[in-house]
Amino acid sequence: MTRQVVPYGSWKSPITADLLASTYVALDELRVDGDDVYWNELRASDKGRNVIVQRKPDGTLTDITPPGFSARTRVHEYGGGCYLVQNGTVYFSNYADQRFYRQDPAKAPRPLTPPVDMRYADSVFDQKRNRIISIREDHTLKTPQAVNTIVSLDLEKESEGRILVSGNDFYSTPRLSPDGSKLAWLTWNHPNMPWDGTDLWIADVKPDGSLGQAERIAGGLDESIYQPVWSPDGELYFSSDRTGWWNLYHWHNGEVEALYPMEAEFGLPQWGFGSRTFVFESQDRIVCAYTKNGLWNIASLNLRKKKLEPIETSINQIDRGNLTVKNGQVFLIGGSATEPSSVVRIDLSSRETEILHRSREITVGKEYISIPNAIEFPTEIGRTAFAFFYPPKNPEYDAPQGEKPPLLVVSHGGPTSASPSTLRYEIQYWTSRGIGVVDVNYGGSTGYGREYRKRLNDQWGIVDVQDCVNVTRYLASRGQADGERLGIRGGSAGGYTTLCALAFTDTFKAGASYFGVSDLELLAKDTHKFESR
Repeated sequence: MTRQVVPYGSWKSPITADLLASTYVALDELRVDGDDVYWNELRASDKGRNVIVQRKPDGTLTDITPPGFSARTRVHEYGGGCYLVQNGTVYFSNYADQRFYRQDPAKAPRPLTPPVDMRYADSVFDQKRNRIISIREDHTLKTPQAVNTIVSLDLEKESEGRILVSGNDFYSTPRLSPDGSKLAWLTWNHPNMPWDGTDLWIADVKPDGSLGQAERIAGGLDESIYQPVWSPDGELYFSSDRTGWWNLYHWHNGEVEALYPMEAEFGLPQWGFGSRTFVFESQDRIVCAYTKNGLWNIASLNLRKKKLEPIETSINQIDRGNLTVKNGQVFLIGGSATEPSSVVRIDLSSRETEILHRSREITVGKEYISIPNAIEFPTEIGRTAFAFFYPPKNPEYDAPQGEKPPLLVVSHGGPTSASPSTLRYEIQYWTSRGIGVVDVNYGGSTGYGREYRKRLNDQWGIVDVQDCVNVTRYLASRGQADGERLGIRGGSAGGYTTLCALAFTDTFKAGASYFGVSDLELLAKDTHKFESR
């Protein structure tokens, strides 16, 4: 094929707007029940309905959530942890009425909660007492804000739930020990967010199902605890950023032991419920996912030898920490620079990686796909920041000699989230047309330690904007971008960054804010409880 010489930004591409809009589903909330794999699909083609999908070992896919239902909870508004499954029976929150339903195999869903304004999330089975333990958010009370508690729900009859724990502003991650004798959970209070500071509690479960005296075993105002997990033999493990990085710890006989200290993140900001970055493969081994310099790694941690062994795989992005282990196999939702977000299975013996289901089919050749470069660049007051840079790429075109490409800066939402490195056609749309893209993990992003995450405290609209401006200067100085042809875009919190960059700097010639924040005072006054302080 003879390559045409055409200016950057004018290249023709097979990645069209119709392709972006018509073929994508979002994958989340991975579960394994017996030999079956489940996940939750957000389908734009079905008016944004969330559908729980079952995959049989032979690859057969079945929609479990029937028409008229949508599996999604509104606890904290961002949801997550909306369903669980056992022996083929699915329990889920329905978006329209926020009631919690039981759906037995081949039967219609039936409600376990009454038609009142209560929401449920992050549930766990208590098999010993034939109940589910769940986070409840009560909007029926005449209080300034909703009231959050931990409750138990009967698996057979309808009820609002029996309160087990109350008194804190927020709760997450109730987890029952294997023998059902102890419950662990996380709490935090205004004005903290869960990535600022949380407390980890445990209590005995009494014969009548109520809890004994609660004991706080870790955490504080300046320590974020993430994902308490019980080992098969009833020991408690969790992630904490007490050293500045979310690392793994073991609590035993009143003492907290670091398992494998390193400058990497074995945790995530809890914008939603139900994320998991480590799970037990056996009593002595943990399969874990951690991020270092913006890229995810999967490893096996031998607890006896205190040795971290990499699990080599092409997957370098783990979405929402959806990690599960069953029968010597790792299941996760993730991807890579050449794979979109997908349901993935990794055999721990052979290390073979298999894609079980993709969020979108790959319909464009790899020759059109721009591979991101993880970059570190200088920013204000001697600091550095991070980004993924996607250079223009199209096998049919070259630019005129000496021309530098225009550049689109992407500012992610959150703001305490991070840009993924998976294949996303919404980025390749631009690069295949001759426009470079830089996806910025500005100060405040997750994946680079607590101090980096705290850079945005009282500096939202300042530090993030500075980093978005400085990355353009860095790339322009290296001849990788035209400093006079710069655009910026972002959604939600990234939309606010975009608006601030356009309003308070002269760097960008154009920008687009998607559902962005524009009035911080109004946001503080009118937003939901989770983000209200």
